[in-house]
Amino acid sequence: MDMYSVLSDFLRIILEFVLEIYVFCALVTLRLSRAKHFALRVSAILGVFAVAFGAACLYNLFGNNVLGRVLIYTSLFFVITLHIRLCFDESYKTGVFCCCLAYAAQNLTYKLFLVCFGIGEALRLYDGWNDNFELFYRLVYYSFFIIAATGLYFIVIRPLSRRMTDSKINYRMLITAVTVLGITVVLCSFEDIYFAELCVERIGRFDNEVYYVLWQTGNIFSVVCCAIVMLLITKTVEQNNLEREVEYLQYAIKQSKQQYEISRDTIDMINIKCHDIKYKLSEIFAERGDISRDAAADLYKSINIYDSKVETGNKLLDVLLTEKSLFCEQNDIKFTCMVEGELLSFMDSGDLCCLFGNIIDNALEAVINLQDRDKRIVNIVIKRHNDLIILQEENYFAGELEFKEGLPVTTKSDTNYHGFGSRSIRMIARKYGGELTTFVTEDVFHLNILFGASRSKSAE
Repeated sequence: MDMYSVLSDFLRIILEFVLEIYVFCALVTLRLSRAKHFALRVSAILGVFAVAFGAACLYNLFGNNVLGRVLIYTSLFFVITLHIRLCFDESYKTGVFCCCLAYAAQNLTYKLFLVCFGIGEALRLYDGWNDNFELFYRLVYYSFFIIAATGLYFIVIRPLSRRMTDSKINYRMLITAVTVLGITVVLCSFEDIYFAELCVERIGRFDNEVYYVLWQTGNIFSVVCCAIVMLLITKTVEQNNLEREVEYLQYAIKQSKQQYEISRDTIDMINIKCHDIKYKLSEIFAERGDISRDAAADLYKSINIYDSKVETGNKLLDVLLTEKSLFCEQNDIKFTCMVEGELLSFMDSGDLCCLFGNIIDNALEAVINLQDRDKRIVNIVIKRHNDLIILQEENYFAGELEFKEGLPVTTKSDTNYHGFGSRSIRMIARKYGGELTTFVTEDVFHLNILFGASRSKSAE
């Protein structure tokens, strides 16, 4: 075993591969929870480099056959995965998943470079490099790698890493990633070994045009495979997050229904107590004539606040809106509603609770801290117009709202305004064939949901 060859393989092939994987691992794991003593754990990369040097020795001995090369790269991947698991407070499944994504990105970048470089070789663009070919090749490759890595980060990895913090990596995702990793390792090993023997002078130059076409076909195939892998991983994470949102929504609906039952019993109890108190007051006023009419009127007015009840034609909405109106009365918020509740009789009680709970809670959260008390207004309308059932909500708000996919997104000044609640409102609306639209006019937020009037008829 020639030590010079080992060092050459280590620096030009093994170490370069490891560092490229770590670049993408760093990008993929940017938002994951770091373990304690993170810097100390990162320093364990020196151990990975030591293993990589050992891999270079094996590469020098067995790198000319497919099995040997597959075992070398698989071993390096396994060691890198262990190191990533050591650095982050995540499960080993998450570490493997991130490293698979990093490997797919690395291989895509390298193979895409070979495609572009091969086109230049076919056009004889590098003939003038002569003795400086290796230097220019490295400069072009590293420049290409930086550009490609930056593009992949903003197009794929960054949006994906934001969702991975909330994702639970399941075995389906893991098996998909590992399977593709194995395919790409074997494919790349075949290409690197057999086409290297067919090259003349340097990589990408062939005497036979057929060899060039086959080589480029293999490179393009690898690029497509890695792109498909990254797309599948992205879609799998999106689906996983959507499933979790649905589970959360189902839980929220169940909790909303339970809260409705509690609120219904509480309001019924308040109404009974208010009637009892008014009856007792009437007896006291009759027995004692020294209480002024103004004082008696103030007492009755205070009691009537809690004795008032919103009536919409829908018992569930009566309870929910009555509860919210009491909250508004206590917090100096003007709550107005013109609601034909029977129009929404087609909705399940849990869905109806969750829908209105989120709509009203978002609105109350927006207006409760407004300095201008004249703007502490929440208005809700449910009406029928021709063949449509229209649900409208309007409220003032402070600051600015940004919209994404038709929904308001969280702002820095107001991290709780219209978060998951807006998505759950849309999910429930679409469940019943409705469509949600939200928009802003000056400092007023508007929420509209349209249902087909046939829904109400079918419920009847």
